[in-house]
Amino acid sequence: MNEALKEALDLLDLEQIEHDMFRGRSPEERIQRVFGGQVAAQALVAAGRTVPPGKNVHSLHAYFIRPGDPAVPIVYDVERVRDGRSFTTRRVVAIQHGKAIFTMSASFHIEEPGIEHQASAMPAVPAPETLPTFQEQITALVGEDHEQREWLARPRPVDARYVSPLVWEAHLDPDLRSAETNVWFRFDADLPDDPLLHVVLGAYASDYTLVDTILLAHGLAWGTSDIMGASLDHAMWFHRPFRADEWLLYAQESPWAGGARGLARGEMYNASGELVVSVVQEAMIRTRLSQNRR
Repeated sequence: MNEALKEALDLLDLEQIEHDMFRGRSPEERIQRVFGGQVAAQALVAAGRTVPPGKNVHSLHAYFIRPGDPAVPIVYDVERVRDGRSFTTRRVVAIQHGKAIFTMSASFHIEEPGIEHQASAMPAVPAPETLPTFQEQITALVGEDHEQREWLARPRPVDARYVSPLVWEAHLDPDLRSAETNVWFRFDADLPDDPLLHVVLGAYASDYTLVDTILLAHGLAWGTSDIMGASLDHAMWFHRPFRADEWLLYAQESPWAGGARGLARGEMYNASGELVVSVVQEAMIRTRLSQNRR
């Protein structure tokens, strides 16, 4: 298990400070704001710790309200909205400096039999073992001496293997621009058999590349003067159990962008081709042109 994954798992082990109130921290990195996937994952941990055994999360709907301050702990206040026989609902507010930075509603459901279908098949893509790691791709793209190489190629808890071009590649080559992205990912360690942990890590990873799918269509890339972006809201539906320490294909598309916003959708498939998670996110996308108009 690499140090970045150890740190991520430690961040998800929230401290309970009051009844239905938890405290989380951020990694010690020189970043301007807290990673959205971390906040969503921590909020889901807080909600899950107040739910009776036998109920698993099946959906969450979240809003990113203010940028999180990585230097200050985040307090997660859980409201027990409903405890029914089949469904349980929780609302979580993440607070810093006395203000809400994030809100989430999550629903938990007992395991029940029912009808089944899956309309879309997993895209036909190369196996993850045949693809380079994200760090290898970045090093090959920007070189060892690039000023952003250390930040871009820093260790991550997620092992991501891109089938599609990186946004920095499409920034340089217009022929690589597309509104679709396919990425394999997994957390490269043997994780405990805790269903909530695997769902939480899926939520953590889900925020890494969705906004990139919007940028890819326009040749925009992080770290350039052309773009400023942030997640606005995030919704997930968990269809069946999965393991975050096994390869998942994250197939993403951006059906629309406009008005300084963009929409991205994602579907996660296990290696057997079963759809396990659906994701939708809207993001703020401000280009240099739109910023100059303010």
